[in-house]
Amino acid sequence: MIMYAIVKAGGHQEKVEVGDVILVNRLDAKKGDTVEFPVALVVDGANVTLASGDLAKISVKAEVVDDEAKGPKIRIQKFKNKTGVARRKGHRQKLTAVKITEIA
Repeated sequence: MIMYAIVKAGGHQEKVEVGDVILVNRLDAKKGDTVEFPVALVVDGANVTLASGDLAKISVKAEVVDDEAKGPKIRIQKFKNKTGVARRKGHRQKLTAVKITEIA
């Protein structure tokens, strides 16, 4: 049976399994460091764990694969008709790539 967990990472919730590589908002960790994520839900075959007391015993550990990843470029453009006013700016989110190593 497949075991997966819903973890809270960087202000979002992600569904992860062991071996998955996910992108999360920039973490204060270097490449090769181990990080631990809080768990919101765990599914192990037919068993679903939701109770906060049981979830406190479970940890999801991950290894930082890339600490300098970037998201896609987002371009924002404002335009006012007939006035010649136009403004363009961009944003690129800084991310961290982590590989899930353990759900225990």
